Amino acid sequence: MKSTKRLSIIWFVLIVLGYGIIFALRQSMLMSDMVIDSLSMIGINIILAVSLNLIIGFSGQFSLGHAGFMAVGAYTTAIFTMHYPTYLGFLLSIVLGAMITALLALLVGLPTLRLKGDYLAIATLGIAEIIRIVIVNGQDDPSEHLFATGGAAGIFGVVNYANWEVIYILMVLSILIISHFIHSDLGRMMLAVREDEIAAESIGIQPTSIKVLAFVIGATIASVAGSLHASYVQTIVPNDFGFMKSIDILIIVVFGGIGSLTGSIVAGVLLGILNHFLRNVSGVSDYRMIIYSLALILMMLYKPSGLMGEKEFSLKRLLKRNMNKKEASL
Repeated sequence: MKSTKRLSIIWFVLIVLGYGIIFALRQSMLMSDMVIDSLSMIGINIILAVSLNLIIGFSGQFSLGHAGFMAVGAYTTAIFTMHYPTYLGFLLSIVLGAMITALLALLVGLPTLRLKGDYLAIATLGIAEIIRIVIVNGQDDPSEHLFATGGAAGIFGVVNYANWEVIYILMVLSILIISHFIHSDLGRMMLAVREDEIAAESIGIQPTSIKVLAFVIGATIASVAGSLHASYVQTIVPNDFGFMKSIDILIIVVFGGIGSLTGSIVAGVLLGILNHFLRNVSGVSDYRMIIYSLALILMMLYKPSGLMGEKEFSLKRLLKRNMNKKEASL
């Protein structure tokens, strides 16, 4: 009990310290707007990556529909804050978007998650495309109609409530929620289903229920990332949430390691830094996508399991190792 409390305190201190460092650098003008912009997008991508990793890496379902759930959150926030332009309205839009996404993921997950492998990937891709087409066909002006999406033209002038502070806090909360779920009893059932569905079912675990629960949680957190994206970027169009967006998120998961939350965080940071460097360095920006693609190909050739594989950073293990070293030295 004391050990758990001590770990919680250390993690809390590290989270606050991270926030404080960024805040101090920002206030002292040592961190430019461009860097803050890159850090904010890294935070949103980490939320997307850890939520997709929950579905792919921990529950063993291959989903290509993450961009669709992100779109639901983005458009809910964009439309809702247009009619209720307050900070409370922004927070309510995140909750509303998450609720709509959870219901949609539940309705979609119950029939489709009985599929496996390529069939499931195609089904989830189809769901994301259906969401995008529905958005494209919502032609009315969203400022006049609450259920309009602006069609293919998208929505411009979304009120900006998602600064780096809000993104940082929601990123930490998303990681904590997923981490606690994975280490809970339900999470252990989910891992059992991933390893051997038939064996898990033989001891009383209901595979479909567990997979649907993981799918709903992952989709809901993707919706939160979509809400942050819409409010931060202030302009959204349906093509922002197409097939390639799902692939971008999948790349972060694969690069970091399928089945590793730590890997998703590290990959999100590294790929974000790489994108920032390639986008802003003169003479290199024209070849940004080529260099980015080559880096991914080399990664897959020499470390196909990703940066972390299925390994996780464990503060408990680190402290225990240091304690053992001290005892050995005595």
